[in-house]
Amino acid sequence: MNFLNKLERKIGRYAISNLPIYILLTYAAGYLMQMAGGDNLLDAISLNPYAIVHGQVWRIVSWVLIPPRSDNVFFVLISLYFYYSISRSLENAWGSFIFNLYVFMGLIFTVLGAFLLLGYFELLAPQDIAFYDDLYLTHYGQECSSLAGGSWFYASTARLFSTYFVNMSLFLAYAMTYPEARVLLMFFIPVKVKVLGILYFIVLVAQGIEMGILGLFVIGASILNFIIFFILTRSRFKMSPKMRTMRKEFKRQSRDAEFIRTTVAKHKCAICGRTSDDYPDLEFRFCSQCEGNYEFCEDHLFTHKHFKRNNTGSES
Repeated sequence: MNFLNKLERKIGRYAISNLPIYILLTYAAGYLMQMAGGDNLLDAISLNPYAIVHGQVWRIVSWVLIPPRSDNVFFVLISLYFYYSISRSLENAWGSFIFNLYVFMGLIFTVLGAFLLLGYFELLAPQDIAFYDDLYLTHYGQECSSLAGGSWFYASTARLFSTYFVNMSLFLAYAMTYPEARVLLMFFIPVKVKVLGILYFIVLVAQGIEMGILGLFVIGASILNFIIFFILTRSRFKMSPKMRTMRKEFKRQSRDAEFIRTTVAKHKCAICGRTSDDYPDLEFRFCSQCEGNYEFCEDHLFTHKHFKRNNTGSES
């Protein structure tokens, strides 16, 4: 955790504040694109590593617009609100920088997982790509368009790399941070978040096993940020969010007090400006005849002109 603290002090000012709002806006844009252009439009912006290395570099970023898929508008709205609320809670508990780091780690690892998948199949299992493309060509009698990625195998697997599993990593993080919090399952069954977190993790592992090597790259890459992050911060998250906030405020106040102690002199002459830090052997005294909190060195204690308040309350 010391590493993260040092990193935050160096580049923390560049963190995006209110990142959950921007995440919500990208999902909303993705749902509008899905309604306007259907799956064909989403395929054109999906995380297809084959298409990226063949010139469609926008896919490295554009895939984050693809939201978790659902045909139910009501469920979409509930999902957006739920993920926004847990994201806001995480940002409040961790701070903007740590939350930014967690989210972008998930996105970066997902992209890396897509390219590792490309390398694995191109080098170790090219026959699987040829088999799938031939199978599709036999059934549909058409080649895969260049916009879709030039290969039906990669066009289909690219749909697996979505924000769905990144959202799962956010929920797992929320379950680790607020294990005793309760949510209403099916809108009326109260369940502790840590229970749902365990169930979600089991479901993810089961999905990964069922998907085989694809699951290893897709799911593993998407939740790798959760695994790494909580290995690095396991001691930090033994405390409640309230305790972490209090500890952070205490450290800030301690740093401020240390700064004042090391930069502000204990005694300073109002005439010559010499301080007890610069001249430790010099004597300093307050003048009883001056109106105000003025201190003088031994050379000016009896020779200075006394400070008096004028009628306006100022000193001269």
